[in-house]
Order: sequence, then C-alpha cells, then structure tokens
Amino acid sequence: MEHHPQAWLAEAASAAQQQGPGNLLRVVLIVMVVGCVLVAWFLLRGYKRDD
Repeated sequence: MEHHPQAWLAEAASAAQQQGPGNLLRVVLIVMVVGCVLVAWFLLRGYKRDD
C-alpha cells in the first residue's frame, strides 16, 4: 500500500465539503469566547486596587 499525499489531500477536501460549516462555526465560537475573556480581563484588570 503506497502513500500518496495528493490523494489524501483531495480526500480530506472532499470530506470537508460534505461536512458543511460545522468546523468553521466551532472555530469562530471558540475564538469569540477566548476574545471575550481576554477583553474582560483587560478591562477588569484596571479596577484592581493596590491598598
């Protein structure tokens, strides 16, 4: 059994087309959540008091 990178890449591309936008939406949601956490941390760190 020979290994052909082009065949694997074409197979992966066709599988991605059949799957739909599921992975893209998952990545977008994860990036949004991480971004919200970072923005909240950045904004809230200014309220820390050093007494």
